[in-house]
Amino acid sequence: MSDTPAVLSGYRVIDCSIAMAGPFATQRLGDLGADVIKVEPTAGEWQRFAAAGGATGNEINVSFLSLNRNKRSVALDLKSADGRAALLDLVRTADVFLQNYRPGVAARLGVDYESLRAVNPSIVYVSISGYGEDGPYRDRPGQDLLVQAMSGAMLSAGRAGDAPAPAGQYLADAVTASTAFEGVLAALLHRERTGEGQLVTVNMLDAVTTLQMQELSVFTVGRKAQQRSDEPHAHVYIRAPYGVFRTSDGFLALAFADPAQLGLLIGEPAFEGWTGEVEGWTRRDELASLLQARLLEHTTEHWLEVLGGAGMWVGPVYGYEELVRDPQIVHNGTFIEYDHPTEGRVKTPGFPYRFSRTPARVERGAPRVGEHTREVLAEVGYDEAAVDAMVSTGAAAALEETVR
Repeated sequence: MSDTPAVLSGYRVIDCSIAMAGPFATQRLGDLGADVIKVEPTAGEWQRFAAAGGATGNEINVSFLSLNRNKRSVALDLKSADGRAALLDLVRTADVFLQNYRPGVAARLGVDYESLRAVNPSIVYVSISGYGEDGPYRDRPGQDLLVQAMSGAMLSAGRAGDAPAPAGQYLADAVTASTAFEGVLAALLHRERTGEGQLVTVNMLDAVTTLQMQELSVFTVGRKAQQRSDEPHAHVYIRAPYGVFRTSDGFLALAFADPAQLGLLIGEPAFEGWTGEVEGWTRRDELASLLQARLLEHTTEHWLEVLGGAGMWVGPVYGYEELVRDPQIVHNGTFIEYDHPTEGRVKTPGFPYRFSRTPARVERGAPRVGEHTREVLAEVGYDEAAVDAMVSTGAAAALEETVR
């Protein structure tokens, strides 16, 4: 463990979120040194028991393990008076409170912004929802696939005859997590300058919609409609050639090549005199079709050498097996590894930022349910007898043998 303080050392975050968007955001804060206290039900957050992709762990499933490093677990029943009182005691010592309950749930539990501001006026309170705190979709389930479908993004890619397809990752959750993370940092900066806490609201639909800044502006400002074709274009608003094409033994990604130069390299005379800024738009489908026919004549490796050697923007299409072995990924240290007391050697994606003086790091792996209940509550004045009483009534759960 390094002696150099991390960027957010000294800040305390109360994490009452579940699933992905909230936990991912708070994990980022923990990676930067914040003391993140995950407050979960006495039986544990449901994500602990949801096997992502069918993969399970020994005690902690992969999905939970990947989103909850650098946190301590306190298990409380917030429907009980004692559990809620303990949470308020924690909030008094905190800088940030984050939840992603459905709209209205926080108020019913007595942990809404107004209730917490009453005990800590400087709290930065972050509320994540699917569609917004109010409005006609307030009570709809904020699920990743549903939000992607509503965002319009699925109709910006793919072929006209194919069904719209979602991204290959939980894009709405991930973008929402990043948006919440940004919101926390901005609100903390405001508080440093003014001493004022505030309510920060983030919703998945807005996060994914605003991610499409360029695409939607082409529609709203340029008034150009989305129009998919039958050719392999990666995006409706990008000129050809741009997309993933088949080769004789696999696939190749190619972006923004000059058609005339491309024609010389692949042996396609039809491209003579063509330019990307004219024929790349006006003869988009024809260009893609002719290109695809030529690329099928040789292997991916051949085209990477020929096109890449000519300075074109070309690259392989990886699966995860290739990605984790890629020399640039290895050089960057994109994946981190550490030992976990119940899950053994863990390898997960690490930190997408680098700091020269205050590096992000893994201080602890994902906690077991209630692993830190006694430790954390002791920090806000609860003695062993008080915690024992809460455990006996079910207001709290504590792992008796702390695992670090």
